[in-house]
Amino acid sequence: MRRILLSTVKILISAALLYFSLRKVNLYDLAARIQVESLGWLGLAIAVTFLQIFLGVLRWREISVECGAPLETGQAMRFNVIGTFFNQTLPSSIGGDAVRLWLVARAGAGWRAATYSIFVDRAIGLIALAVVIAATLPWSYRLISDSHGWMALLLLDLAALAAGFGFLLIGVLPWVWLKQWWATHHIHACAVIANRVLFSRKRGLRVAILSIAIHVVTVVIAWCVVKSITAPVTFGQIFQLLPPVMLITMMPISIAGWGVREATMALAFGYAGLIANEGVNISLLFGAVSFVVGVFGGLVWILSPEKAAKGTEPIEVPGSQSRVPGSQ
Repeated sequence: MRRILLSTVKILISAALLYFSLRKVNLYDLAARIQVESLGWLGLAIAVTFLQIFLGVLRWREISVECGAPLETGQAMRFNVIGTFFNQTLPSSIGGDAVRLWLVARAGAGWRAATYSIFVDRAIGLIALAVVIAATLPWSYRLISDSHGWMALLLLDLAALAAGFGFLLIGVLPWVWLKQWWATHHIHACAVIANRVLFSRKRGLRVAILSIAIHVVTVVIAWCVVKSITAPVTFGQIFQLLPPVMLITMMPISIAGWGVREATMALAFGYAGLIANEGVNISLLFGAVSFVVGVFGGLVWILSPEKAAKGTEPIEVPGSQSRVPGSQ
């Protein structure tokens, strides 16, 4: 019953935010702006989205090894693509993570190692996104003339940085109770792994570059969408406005970020002195690109060996017998 109520709330939130975001948007005008050449830009956006998924696979593989859940590149790519489908269908923006967790655990890694790999992957992605936003703050200050909008952006990034680096700090604190208390035991274990990944000579620089690249590629996807409708927005403006929007969209309060993304884009464009409706148009097409990729992910899921497997029969993963170092 609780899950049904939460799903209903998220559906209502998405519907309400979409209504308020779209009530002043002329969808017929948006459709009319999509010409033959627009399809090429949208097709490029879809292709770049798959590139982004692959970059996520490379980072996830580095992290999963440290978690005791090593994955082959092809298998990790399949799991990530399948995750895009469930991101669009489950009542949350992180529904795909839950499915990826289930797939890795069922593949023989175990629930603990699978959970750690997903959680650490998300945490490092959040830290990288906060760093990208912080790096663009000097230019954002010149772009966003509204003092309330600038202060909101600053507080949002400070909160994300505090959460991310606070998480890393938990992994190096010497307090024994962090390892023993049930409420912090697993968080501490994930923080230890995250520190080991980020500050490793072997993996640290690679994971950091991949993490930043993933968010830069998100901006490139949005830029392709901008070009498809020749919206009066520059690449620099999208680079400054989109990352904070994606940070807010990570909150699991709607379906695949729908509604939250559109409302936040309209607000961000308004604060930057741009046309708010264009922000909604870009967000709608950005979501449509993700939806198309999600449909492809659904086909991969239907044809996958995981879908065909019977019951809880495990699917072998090389090295799947290994466990998170230090776990019992």
